[in-house]
Amino acid sequence: MKKIYYLKSCSTCQKIIAQLHITNDVVLQNIKEEKITEEQLNEMALLAGSYNQLFSKVALKYRAMGLNKLSLTEENYKKYILEEYTFLKRPVVIINNKIFIGSSKSNVSALISEFNP
Repeated sequence: MKKIYYLKSCSTCQKIIAQLHITNDVVLQNIKEEKITEEQLNEMALLAGSYNQLFSKVALKYRAMGLNKLSLTEENYKKYILEEYTFLKRPVVIINNKIFIGSSKSNVSALISEFNP
């Protein structure tokens, strides 16, 4: 299974996706139009090792809501990601049982190597 959780309006997501050979077996989920479910988030967290790994601390709402001043727990990270799509670090790509999170150079390089034949 190949699945990409992304934000259609995010230019970084678009650039990364453009580097991948998208075939008919790839599921693309625009998280703004189709919210991620608790089941999907739980699967991501299991592969990532924690909800914290999936949480974006650069999201504008992170500071606006004062979350940067709090000590967040795993349950908090999960709750906020489910409530507001902007808190999911993106893109999140699942290839079989491997997960690639975010847009760091090393992550994108590993993703492209794994994703493209």
